Amino acid sequence: MAKTVAIGIQDFHKIIEEDCFYIDKSYFIKEWWESKDDVTLITRPRRFGKTLTMSMIEYFFSIRHADYRQIFSKLSIWEYEEYRKLQGTYPVINLSFANVKGSGYQDVRRMIGYIIADLYSQNAFIKEKNFLDENDKKFFDSISPDMQDSEMKLSIYQLSKFLCRYYGKKVIILLDEYDTPMQEAYLGGYWDELVGLVRGLFNSAFKTNPYLERAILTGITRISKESIFSDLNNLKVVTTTSDKYADVFGFTEEEVFTAMDEMGLQEKGEVKRWYDGFNFGKKKDIYNPWSIINFLSEGRIAPYWANSSGNALVSRLIQEGSIDLKDDFGQLLSGKSVKHEIDEEIVFSYLDEDEEAIWSLLLAGGYLKVLDVSGQEYELTLTNYEVELMFEKMVKGWFKKDYSNYNAFLKSLLLGDLKAMNAYMNRVALNTFSYFDTGKNPSGAEPERFYHGFVLGLLVEISDRYLIYSNRESGFGRYDVLLEPLNKEDDGIILEFKVYSPEEEKTLQDTVQAAQKQMEEKKYEQQLINCGVSHVRKYGFAFEGKKVLIG
Repeated sequence: MAKTVAIGIQDFHKIIEEDCFYIDKSYFIKEWWESKDDVTLITRPRRFGKTLTMSMIEYFFSIRHADYRQIFSKLSIWEYEEYRKLQGTYPVINLSFANVKGSGYQDVRRMIGYIIADLYSQNAFIKEKNFLDENDKKFFDSISPDMQDSEMKLSIYQLSKFLCRYYGKKVIILLDEYDTPMQEAYLGGYWDELVGLVRGLFNSAFKTNPYLERAILTGITRISKESIFSDLNNLKVVTTTSDKYADVFGFTEEEVFTAMDEMGLQEKGEVKRWYDGFNFGKKKDIYNPWSIINFLSEGRIAPYWANSSGNALVSRLIQEGSIDLKDDFGQLLSGKSVKHEIDEEIVFSYLDEDEEAIWSLLLAGGYLKVLDVSGQEYELTLTNYEVELMFEKMVKGWFKKDYSNYNAFLKSLLLGDLKAMNAYMNRVALNTFSYFDTGKNPSGAEPERFYHGFVLGLLVEISDRYLIYSNRESGFGRYDVLLEPLNKEDDGIILEFKVYSPEEEKTLQDTVQAAQKQMEEKKYEQQLINCGVSHVRKYGFAFEGKKVLIG
C-alpha cells in the first residue's frame, strides 16, 4: 500500500515515525563518515533534500537523540553493526541560515545572532553543571542577538569547546544553507559588510577549531574561498559536477518510476520531460525531488519547483544583462544550447563585471545542465521543461506593468498595422524602460538592453508561429531581430533598432530611414529568402529616450 506523501516535512524523525513517503538515502551516512573529510561543503539546487539530509545526520549522530535508534531500524545504514554502535554518540551543533534574509546588514546580522543565541539556550545545561570557568561563563552570558562582532565570530568555536569539555568528545557541526545570507547581501548591496563577519565566524568554527570532529555545510553555490573560507585547507567541496554523493540529493529515475508504480500513476514520459535532466557528476537522470513529491501527492503534472521561491537573483541578472546574455537566453528558450566557461567558485562581486560568472551561478542553481565539456568550456542547455516554463513566466513578468499594450503591439505587428504599432510600442516603452534601469546601465541611455528583453518576450509569446533570431549575420551584416515564419506563406519580419543621434540626424524620421537604408544595403532578408519565405516586412525603430518611432 502506498504511503502518505507529505509536503514540506524537513524533520527526519517526523517523516519516519509518521510512516510518510521517504526514499532511503541513509547510505550517505556511511559514505560520508568513511571519507574522513574534516569539513565537507555540498552544493545542490534549492529544494533538493539538503535540509532533510542534515536532519538525518543530526538524529543519527547526536547524543541528544540516542533514544531514536528505532527510526533507522528499517533503513540501509542499520545493516552495518559498527554504525549501530555509532548512533547517538557525538555532540552535534546543527544550525540553518535558510531564513536569514533581510534588506539590510543589521537585519541579517541580528537574525544570525538569534540563531546562535538559541543554540546557547538549548545547551544552557552546560553552564549549570559547573563545567565552565569564570571567563567561559562570562562569554556564555555575553551571547545574545545583539552580541558584539568579536563574540559572534567566536560563538560556534566556543560552543564546540564547551560541548567537547562536557561530553569528552569532539563535536560535529552541521550548517544548512550557508550561502543564503551571502546571496541576500549581494542583492541588498551590503556584501562587504557581511563578508567580514561571516569569514570570521566560519574560520574560527571550521579552520582553527581543535574541538571539531567533522562538519558539513550545504548551500546552492560554492562561494569563493577568498571570500569567506580564506586559508581553509581542510575543506572538501562537492559541487554539481562532482561524482561524490551524486545520487544522495534528488531522486534517480528508478526511484521515481518505482514510486509511480506503487501509486498507480502513469505518464512516465511526461514526468521525465518535466522533472528529469539534473546531472550530478557523471550521474544522469536525476529528478527534482520537490516536484516529484508534489506530483505524487497531487497526481498531476505542474510546475512545482519553478513556482517556489528563489528566482529573484536569476531574474535580475538576466533582465539587467547585456545584449549577448539576452541573445544566449533566446537560444536556450528556443531549445538550443550555448557554450561558456564555467568556474564553480562563485565570486558575487564579479557578477556585475563578468557575465561568465552568471553561467556558473545558473548551473549551480539547477537551471542549466551540461551536455558536453571541453576544457573549461561547457555546452549548456535548459535543464527540463519545468525550467523552460519558469523562464518564460519570468520574461512575461518583465512586461507585466503594461501587458495589455504588449500583447496589442504583437497583434498589430503580425497584422502589419503601422499606426497601431507606433501607438502601442510607445506605451510599452514608456512603462517598461524603467524596469530595465539599474542605475549603472540605465535603459533610457542604452535602449538595446530594453529591446533585447523585448526580443525574449517576442520569443515567448509567438514561438508557436515564428522562429525568432537576434543579432545574427545575414547578407552583409548583422540584423537586430528576425522573425522566420514556421508557415512559409506568412510574412517574414525584420526589426532594426537605432538610437537617435542629433549629430547625424535632424529628426526621428531620419533615424528610421537610416535603419531602413541599413536593412536594404546589408540585405538582411537573405536568411528568410534562403528559407523559402517569399514576402518580407522590414521595420526601423528609432529611439529617443523613451520615445519610439517605427517606420
